[in-house]
Amino acid sequence: MTTTEVTHKVSLVNGTFTAVEAKQVINSLLDEKINFHKIHRLSICEGNEKSNTDFDDSRLGQLMREKESFKKVYQSAKKEGKQIRINGILEIEILD
Repeated sequence: MTTTEVTHKVSLVNGTFTAVEAKQVINSLLDEKINFHKIHRLSICEGNEKSNTDFDDSRLGQLMREKESFKKVYQSAKKEGKQIRINGILEIEILD
C-alpha cells in the first residue's frame, strides 16, 4: 500500500474550551469511534461467530484507554480552573 500526499484536511475541532466543554467534545468523539468499532465488529460476526475481529477489539481497547486517560486531564483542568485547547485535524490521503 503506497500513500500519496495529503489531499484534504478537515478541521474537526479547533478551539479553547472549559474543562466541562472539552470533556463533552472529547467523549463524544471517542464514543462515536467506539460505537463504530462495536458495530463493525458485530457486522463482521453476523453469520460467522468465528470471524476475526482482532483489529476492532484492539481499537476498542485503545479508545477506552484514551477515554480513561483524558478523564485525568479533564479532572486536573477542572480542579485548577483552566481551559483546554483542542486542535483536531483529519488528514485525508488517497492510497494506491
